[in-house]
Amino acid sequence: MLTDRQRMILNAIIDDYIRSAEPVGSRSISKRGDVAFSPATIRNEMADLEELGFLEQPHTSAGRVPSTKGYRYYVDHLVKLNAIEEHDLQSLRSFFTEQMTQMEQVVQHTAMIMSNLTNYTSIVLGPEMFNTSLKHFGLIPLDQTSAVAIIVTNTGHVENKTITIPPDLDMGDLEKVVNILNHKLTGVPLTRLKSRLYSEVGQELERYVDHCEELMKALDGVLQSGDEHRVFMSGATNMLTQPEFKDVDKVKTILDLLEETPTIMRMFSSLPSGIQVRIGTENDHEAISNCSLITATYESDGHPLGTIGILGPTRMEYGKVISLLDALSKKMNVLLGKWYK
Repeated sequence: MLTDRQRMILNAIIDDYIRSAEPVGSRSISKRGDVAFSPATIRNEMADLEELGFLEQPHTSAGRVPSTKGYRYYVDHLVKLNAIEEHDLQSLRSFFTEQMTQMEQVVQHTAMIMSNLTNYTSIVLGPEMFNTSLKHFGLIPLDQTSAVAIIVTNTGHVENKTITIPPDLDMGDLEKVVNILNHKLTGVPLTRLKSRLYSEVGQELERYVDHCEELMKALDGVLQSGDEHRVFMSGATNMLTQPEFKDVDKVKTILDLLEETPTIMRMFSSLPSGIQVRIGTENDHEAISNCSLITATYESDGHPLGTIGILGPTRMEYGKVISLLDALSKKMNVLLGKWYK
């Protein structure tokens, strides 16, 4: 248990280090208006905090920097959630007044706005595909041998693909195909579309539609389940602006990790709901052992739909990022709740 004086000094050191990215000495802390202790007293407390594992002393400096343990104590006990600045609030308001009709638009815009507001890297996982189901299927003939297949999901995502249709297929049969698919597949999760196609849907098509086998092959390529998650990212190169990442090799390992979608999905899948903060070596992957990852889930009626993450240096503006994530996730809960209903 830290004393009130130790807590105040640790808080001051971390606040100064977040702003300056330079090791913090006792004299600079003593000059702060909110610290009424002599440099000697502060020096003694800093030594004790270092011995307790909350601070570290770089070899080339007399100042101290926070350790992972120090940051963890700061996040759990000391950080102040900032009132969101007016221009940031305006950006959020503008974001939610845009006319976005697809889930993909929402998720992409979310990634972009968070990287812009924080100057860190944002990673957003869209709704899990097992929560995404077919809302409508359409087939629009282009000519005698081709048609555009359209899939609309319950999240507002729209995909279309040109398929080849049997040249002798009657347009009335094409309408039957659309009706059967909508009757049998509406509300079915995307991950189960293909299995349904080859079971009960296929049996129904055989009874009522000619050239069934050729149609099944064409539909097979359309009714794909896709990735289990959709990952969107913005501001990956923001890492290059941080002074602690001047080492090109260090940045390259982070950027390489960000390109590994399956790895990112595994990292996020192990995170509980709500706002979570993983600092330095608390992260599962060595490439981001010098980073912090702050995440927030968004949901509808208590069911998680996806996750917003901010990746930056351990010297991160925790109060600002947590406040922005909290506000954004709550607004997304409201917006997406309307869509899912």
